[in-house]
Amino acid sequence: MTQYLTFNLDEEIFALEISRIHEVLEFTSVTPVPRTPSFMRGVINLRGNVVPVVDLKRQFGMAETEMSVSACVIIIEMKVDGEQTILGALADSVQEVMDLEPEQIGPPPKIGSRLKTEFIRGMGRHDEKFIIILDIDRIFSDEELIAVSASTPSGI
Repeated sequence: MTQYLTFNLDEEIFALEISRIHEVLEFTSVTPVPRTPSFMRGVINLRGNVVPVVDLKRQFGMAETEMSVSACVIIIEMKVDGEQTILGALADSVQEVMDLEPEQIGPPPKIGSRLKTEFIRGMGRHDEKFIIILDIDRIFSDEELIAVSASTPSGI
């Protein structure tokens, strides 16, 4: 059994393994950084560290995430250029932490998804709903993340 944090992007439910998530923050404001990729919204100060914030919806070809009462930044641990780092990912809202058994997770769809399937680790089923389980290390290419790192003051 694996625990996942579920969250919304538009009307769809997505999930990330809880082991990769450090915390969830209220989305207040980010400081824009000029000449960064379109999916990068800017940076935030997280206890003295500069953390880049990316908009998952932009990366997936959806409309930009709007600042709202339920919008949040999910602080995620991932590898960039072989080094562990943290990154903030915007979401419309966070739902819950849920347990999924391996038999509740099927393979990614072959066609008909708005996402490129290499981003999808699997499709979870919970209470008659499908949950798109993301592979955080495949959402952004190494080149995209290195570009974010290079454009972030003091690196990531």
